[in-house]
Amino acid sequence: QVQLVESGGGLVQPGGSLRLSCAASGSIFSFGAMAWYRQAPGKQRELVARITSGGSTDYADSVKGRFTISSANAQNTAYLQMNSLKPEDTAVYYCNGLYGVRNYWGQGTQVTVSS
Repeated sequence: QVQLVESGGGLVQPGGSLRLSCAASGSIFSFGAMAWYRQAPGKQRELVARITSGGSTDYADSVKGRFTISSANAQNTAYLQMNSLKPEDTAVYYCNGLYGVRNYWGQGTQVTVSS
């Protein structure tokens, strides 16, 4: 089993920045990728950004140029640096980790962008 714990969410004004962290623990091996998803009220969960074991990244079009995903600690920690935040970025952000053939999810962290 792998446990993922997110942190770093909160309330920020439009144009501000936040940095989310995701720490993995447990049976960590055969790392495949880590990703951030988000789900706004009444909407489906969507992929925000992904980083693979080889360091490749991809982003949703809506966050390109504003968000940056990175990993550290032998890829057991992932970060999402979010700049130039907009009200439409408001959502619960979830960390997802692919280890072996299994996907694991964190509990989510709320990000609210509002003046």
